[in-house]
Amino acid sequence: MPPPDAIEAVSQRLDKFFSMRRSEAADWGPEAASLIEAAAGALRGGKRLRARFCLTGWRAVEEAPGVRSDAAPASAVISAAAALEVFHAAALVHDDIIDNSDTRRGRPAAHRALERLHHDAGWVGDAAAFGRSGAILLGDLLVAWSDDLFEEGMDAASAAVSAATVARTEYGRMRREVTVGQFLDVAEEAAFRSEPDERHADRALRVASLKSARYSVQQPLLIGAALAGADAAQLDALAAFGHPLGMAFQLRDDVLGVFGDEAVTGKPSGDDLREGKRTVLVAFARERLAPSARRVVDELIGDPELDEVQIAALQRTIQESGALERVEALISDYSRQAERALNGARLGNAAVGDLRDLAREATARAA
Repeated sequence: MPPPDAIEAVSQRLDKFFSMRRSEAADWGPEAASLIEAAAGALRGGKRLRARFCLTGWRAVEEAPGVRSDAAPASAVISAAAALEVFHAAALVHDDIIDNSDTRRGRPAAHRALERLHHDAGWVGDAAAFGRSGAILLGDLLVAWSDDLFEEGMDAASAAVSAATVARTEYGRMRREVTVGQFLDVAEEAAFRSEPDERHADRALRVASLKSARYSVQQPLLIGAALAGADAAQLDALAAFGHPLGMAFQLRDDVLGVFGDEAVTGKPSGDDLREGKRTVLVAFARERLAPSARRVVDELIGDPELDEVQIAALQRTIQESGALERVEALISDYSRQAERALNGARLGNAAVGDLRDLAREATARAA
């Protein structure tokens, strides 16, 4: 795991960045100030997981045997790690609009907070529409800011030309893939009836890969490693570790989205069922259900008004179908793949140990 001072350095970099943005907006009026504060609020909480993988990927190469002639300075990876956290905040803001989620990390989702701002200010018009529009723009602003922070890191890495080039390539790929993955997630909720039941699980895994696994784990690792001057073999080893671990991470998220404790996750239990998420967990359950039971499940999933009794009934159906057990087995399989990928890799031993600790934390978490 990256040392606490590295994570603190990321937090300080974010604080400095937001302080500069507040200064820029000082003459733009209270509405602009509200948007800046909403952006800062979107960064509060969380585990800094993407920053931690980025920093540990950097250390894994930095501490490995061998001389790297094209390594970027530590300040570059700190800025890159901070940029990943800002990009993640943007993705969450947009995700909550798409899913019509009311909460995030135990607090109102960004569009709900902006809706409340409109209401409390006594402004005219539809407060909910204002909240959604404002949050779309908030997410766009955070994406732009993540680019600003990332490029500041690449400026610091200007002497390490090839390292910065590889890092930029991975960052660009991450942005493209997560956007496509998000669209496929939305499309899956609409297209599942027209697709054969036996294809649902594979389609859900495709969404998990593009929307989460790559941008949550794989790309942050590769960006950090690239900035440390990683060679092709080191990048391949970290990619072979990062993707299956990212898949296990997302599958754990899917389980928590159905069975998680609201007091721990900060989101209502069964929220993924209300939102209509067509996850691997749901696909596995549908495979084992009789046609009549499958129709009932399809009618219930995606209903935002599901009550606790209906949620509990769906949870029992999923569990009794064996879907939860199958997903847990898949999480274990992906975790073992990730573990094997690090065997014999030319990476720093201490950082490899930290990567394994991060892997356990990401796949066994309760929130």
